[in-house]
Parts: sequence; C-alpha cells; structure tokens
Amino acid sequence: MAASLLLPSPFFNTYGMSKVCLHHIQSGHFHKGLTCFSGCLPKKNSSIFMVPVRAFALCCYASRTFASVGSLDTDEASQKSHVSNSNNFQRSVTSFQNSSDKLDGMKDFERELQELFDEVKMMIMMGNQNDAIDLLQANYEAVKERMNARVRGIEEAATIDIIALGYMAIGDLKFVDSLLDMLNEVVDSLKDDEPLLDSVLVHMGSMYSTLGKFEKSMSAYRRAIGNMENIYGKNSVFLITPILGMAKVLSSIGRTSKAVEFYHRAISLLESSRGAESEDMVIPLFGVGSLLLKEGKPVEAETPFLRIFNIYKKLYGENDGRVGLAMCSLAHVKCAVGDANEAISLYRKALQVITTSNYMALDDSIMEKMRIDLAELLHAVGRGKEGRELLEQCLMITEKYKGKEDPSSATHLINLATSHSRSKNYVEAERLLRTSLEIMGKTVGPDDQSITFPMLHLAVTLYHLKRDEEAEQLALEALHIREKAFGKDTLPVAEALDCLVSIQTRLMKDDEELLEQLKRVLSIQEKEFGPEGGEVMITLKKVVFYLDKLGRKNEIFPLQKRLSALRMKFKQRIQH
Repeated sequence: MAASLLLPSPFFNTYGMSKVCLHHIQSGHFHKGLTCFSGCLPKKNSSIFMVPVRAFALCCYASRTFASVGSLDTDEASQKSHVSNSNNFQRSVTSFQNSSDKLDGMKDFERELQELFDEVKMMIMMGNQNDAIDLLQANYEAVKERMNARVRGIEEAATIDIIALGYMAIGDLKFVDSLLDMLNEVVDSLKDDEPLLDSVLVHMGSMYSTLGKFEKSMSAYRRAIGNMENIYGKNSVFLITPILGMAKVLSSIGRTSKAVEFYHRAISLLESSRGAESEDMVIPLFGVGSLLLKEGKPVEAETPFLRIFNIYKKLYGENDGRVGLAMCSLAHVKCAVGDANEAISLYRKALQVITTSNYMALDDSIMEKMRIDLAELLHAVGRGKEGRELLEQCLMITEKYKGKEDPSSATHLINLATSHSRSKNYVEAERLLRTSLEIMGKTVGPDDQSITFPMLHLAVTLYHLKRDEEAEQLALEALHIREKAFGKDTLPVAEALDCLVSIQTRLMKDDEELLEQLKRVLSIQEKEFGPEGGEVMITLKKVVFYLDKLGRKNEIFPLQKRLSALRMKFKQRIQH
C-alpha cells in the first residue's frame, strides 16, 4: 500500500495521481518512507557494578532478537503479532544456557550480569533513564580501566556487551557504535570455545544490524553460527537465533535468494525439533513470506502466510486476535495478486476479529494502519463511500484518545480531504484541509516543510473551486518553504513548481516565465529520474506546448524527436 500522497497538478496532472493514495502516520514529511536495566554500589570482590550475564545475554536479548528478526517492515501488524512467539523459544534458550554452564566460576559472574541487566531494565521501564545511564557509565569506567590494564577476556567482552545493550535500550546509538568497536577488540582475540562468546556474537550481530553496519553484522552472526555448529551440531535448534539474524541482514542488503535460504533452514530446524505446527514456526514463516511478497512473488508468499493462519487458528481458535493479524497478511497477498474483493473481505474479517477479541486497543497504530490500508483499497476499486467511513472512524478514534489537536488528527483530516476531492466535494475538502493546517501550524510551526503538504493540497482544492489567486499564494508559500528546507533543485520543489505553473496558466501569467519554470522542473526530474523517466516525458510535453505557443519552432523539433523516442520505449515496456 502506498504510504504517501503526491498532489496532482490540477492542469497537467503531472504525477498521474488520479488514484487516491492515503497517508499513514507520518503525513506531510518527505521520505526518500530497542532491551532493558539501579543504582547500587559495587559488590566486594567483584569486577562488576551490578553488571552482565550469560543467562541474560542469550536468553533475554536473543529472544528479543528472535522476535524482531522475522519482521521485514512490510507488515507492521504481523510484526507485532509475532513478538509474543519468542516466549517459548526464550525458555529453550535459557535451558540451553543453563546446561552449558560448565565452569562454576562463571555462574556468579553470570548472575551479576543478569542482576545488572534487570536493574537497568527496571530503571528504564520506570522512567529513571538518568539513573540507568549513571549505572551503565560506572560499569563502563570499570571495564575501561581493566582494558587499559590489558585485561581483555570473556568477562570484559560480556560486560561491554551488556553495557552496549543498555545504551541500545536508551537509544544512544552513537555510543553503542563506540562500545562495539571496543568489544570487537576483545572478541577478535578470544578463542571460539570461550563460554558466553556465542551469546555476545549474536548480540553484536543484532546491534550492528540496527546501526546499519551489515557486513560487520554478518561477520558476527557467521562466527556465532560456526561456533554453535561445532559445539551442538548443524541441526541444533540453538542455531535459530543467529540464522534468523543472518536472514534479516541479507534481506536488508538485497540478497533475497540467500536470505530465503536461511529462512528455510530455520523452518527446517524448527519443524524437526518442534513440529510443523509449533508456534515457534511463525517467525521464520513470516520472514520468508514477507520477503517473497516484497520481491513481487505473492503466489509463493501465500503458502507461508497460510501456514501461520492455520497455526494460530489451531492453537487459539478462529476468533483470536492473532488469527486476525494472519488474515491481514493474507489480505496483502490477495491484493498483490489482484483479487481486490477477497482482500477487502479478509481485511474486514481481520478488523472484526481483532476488535471483538480486544487483542489490540482501538487506537493502536497497527489497527490504524489496517483501516487506512483497507480504506485505500476501497477507494482504488471505486468504493469511496465505504473507504471514507473508515477514514472518519480513524479520525474519531484519534480525537477521542489523543485529542482534537494531536498531530495525527491532521493526517486523518488530510486523508479525508483526499477522499472528498476524489468525489469532487471540494468545499468539504477545503474545510478539512484548513483544519489540518491549523493543527500543524500549532504543532510544527508555520515554516516547517511538513506543512507544505496540506498547503499544496489546499492550493489544488482552491484551484478546483475557481479561487485561483488564493491558490497561487498558497503554492508560492509552499514553494518558498520547500526551497529553504530541501534546496532549489530537489523533487519537492519540482512538485510545488509544477503545481504553481498549473495555477498560473489559468491566471494568464507570462508564457516565458511559465516556460522557464517548466524547464527548471524538467532539469530536476532528469537529475532524479534519469532522461527516460515517465515524469520527464510528461514535462517535456508541457515544454513543447509552450514553445509552440511562443512560436519558437526551431527549439521544438529536437524535443519532439526525443518525445517520440520516449513514447516508443514506454510502449515496448508495456508490451513486455
């Protein structure tokens, strides 16, 4: 589903947005589209200020990694539904960790690590972030002192690991990056059979992935997988977490085929150890299904999503909220294969099941996204009235739970305005857009780039209401804000310019000025989309129109020749 709405140029319809594309939560912004730990004094004879443990390490954080690894951003609803599935897997990891504690000397250290993590986790949950930072910093200074004294063993690595996880939970990613550099120094010098090392490596893989350092993430996961295979064999269920981590990283860097291989390996391991209908299967099934859907293979994606649906239905019954979320994934598949009616039916059933089961709050962001996706689909098939009812429901829920001036209300107002504009009810669209502008003016300020979205939308609406002077002023204001925010040669500026040209054309502005503005739009589009982009061809037509109007025949011929070549290429693309 599209997550943004580009304004149509009212005269030329440059962006071809006769289709409706509804906003999700982050409306108005142009898009190119964390674990847990008191203030206690250091224990006597301990190198830790309530610090890191193995049971914590791979049990607490690895289970979190397992839960998040399967999510691929294509389906936030399914992502959330599968987080709970880590609980059973967590129990198995804990058991694995406890059984692997062969060195009694490590047990006290592990317990202290676990206590540190629990302390920091509790502080963060209670909102005492500064106390958590003080505790983490105390442990950081202690381990740094040992590092400076050339003491660099597994205890130092595990301590740094827990500190890094704590700062991940706080959100200080810059410091996490620095801690990982320090951790690498220690880990590189350790032998593969060190206790706790596999746990540390898995955490490193996950943290590097979060930081977008995918090569380092894969390196950590690769070593963790190798270590575990040597210790437990290649068919051990303990390999699931690093395998899923590797699959997630591979999908992030576009190595889809390899990522699918890792997901299938995880599925095979779980099938052999837990059974084909185990709830633990959901995470890798969702991962591979989402990846196939993202790669434009909806027919293949249907099988894993259907398995998830059947697993949840058998375990919890057909009226459980998790079944509703599985229906949502199947609706995405049906939409992708072009079966809009079945997709709409599945969406409606999913919303009903989730609502009646009280699985999620009405104002949950996932529920909101599902309503917007369904509303967009209903508009696309010509059932705008039904879609508008859903958008009105989104607005009412937001106003009830968050207040009428919450920024997300502006999003829903813009979506409703889009719907009314599609139905040519421009008067109501104007009212909604002015309300959204008023809300955004209070929350982001009058000069923030995000406010230009409803501003241009309102300019188009006023154009349709034949109030061209008002429309022109709004378009000019939006243009100036975008030039300041993005630079003069950027796509948001080209969009505002194109809208302005359309309005000024009907105002009978100077043709030479309009032509120069269109040439500026064309230059930006050629830079961003290449000389053969669809947007380029549309703007070329406009340039030719004005050259002809101005009688500049000598400049028309090469552009007409270029247009003919572009039309031929587009026809060939459509045929193929």
